[in-house]
Amino acid sequence: MGVWRALLGAVCAWACVSLPAQAAAVSEAAQALHQRLLVLDSHMDTPRQLVRPGWDILQRHDAASDLSQVDVPRMREGGLDGGFWAIYTPQGARTVQGRADAAAYGLSQLLRLRDLVDRHPQVFGLALTPEDAGRIAAAGKRVVFISMENAEPLAADPALLATYQRQGLRMLGLVHSSNSDLADSATAIAEWHGLSPTGRQLVQRANCLGILLDASHASDSAFDQMLELSRAPIILSHSSSRAVNPHPRNMDDQRLLRLAARGGVIQVNTYSSYIAPLAADPRRDAALQPLYARLRQMAALSPDEFRSLAAEIGEVERRYPKPQASLDDFMAHLLHVLKLLGPGHVGIGADWDGGGGFAGLEDVSQLPKITERLLQAGYSEQDIAAVWSGNLLRVLGQAQAFPLSAQARDGYCSPAR
Repeated sequence: MGVWRALLGAVCAWACVSLPAQAAAVSEAAQALHQRLLVLDSHMDTPRQLVRPGWDILQRHDAASDLSQVDVPRMREGGLDGGFWAIYTPQGARTVQGRADAAAYGLSQLLRLRDLVDRHPQVFGLALTPEDAGRIAAAGKRVVFISMENAEPLAADPALLATYQRQGLRMLGLVHSSNSDLADSATAIAEWHGLSPTGRQLVQRANCLGILLDASHASDSAFDQMLELSRAPIILSHSSSRAVNPHPRNMDDQRLLRLAARGGVIQVNTYSSYIAPLAADPRRDAALQPLYARLRQMAALSPDEFRSLAAEIGEVERRYPKPQASLDDFMAHLLHVLKLLGPGHVGIGADWDGGGGFAGLEDVSQLPKITERLLQAGYSEQDIAAVWSGNLLRVLGQAQAFPLSAQARDGYCSPAR
């Protein structure tokens, strides 16, 4: 009964209030189109919120005071049907103990996501295939695909990838903001000059398990090698254009053209410092560092302790306001890659709850603004449907089809491998 009361409260929070002024500014035509499309995001860090004592994804929260951007009421309001929920493991020490910690952490995140679906079967559905996404959304539920950001949990035992796959993993990113045991990061000094031997092995294992490979956060050399080695198309689940903003986390046009030529997709993100050149403030960074260290321990904080921490972070933000990107900045990236690659190779991976969002697009409730801008730019309903989910599901389907292909049967995916 408690679950049902919470669910009813969440539905009322969404349906029984008027839309916020920012959402209401979107035209009726754009709102109507957005709500009837299948809208999926390819990179959500929301699983990190599930560890918080007392935090309920069925209830509406506030991005400013609660430090969260995704919950069921705001997903409904913003027309977000779901997407890929990331098992993110912070890169720790690359030692025996560090790898053991990463392995345990990754499995705990996987369990948390499976438990979310099991506890709320009327609200969420676990998606394993592209077809599942449409079926789950048509039933009024939120789509939960499982992905991994930073494959360090697999460093000690790459064969563990098969366990993750059986439990629902459908996308694999090898690295995050520091070099891992698998690959070089885009934001670190080259160590492997691309992929490590274990990273190369994981590319093959992912192909043979039908898991979509994700090159976001990978260095240019690691991207090149993933694209060359993978027998199936790959994805950039949350990256933007280096031609628009020359940040190393973004991707240059020539590599994007090669990605598209191999059938791949770039999902444009909303992380402010990736989409716009923003000056850092050392005072702000110094003040936030100890607060963020406490934030990483959110599983041990009571709701009152978390609210107090969030207020401290908010005070630092007010004292040293951080410049933010704008919707115009984001659209410059999105429209650039659409023009470069065409609407068949572009999507959106906003990095919600992982640093994504900006002024005017603070949480998922405001997603219809992007549909409005795409209509204004002259894109058709078919094009916009491809951007919001069609391309993502197509490339996932191609990855899943590979294990059944002649290439896979020709020894590449033999049990000995």
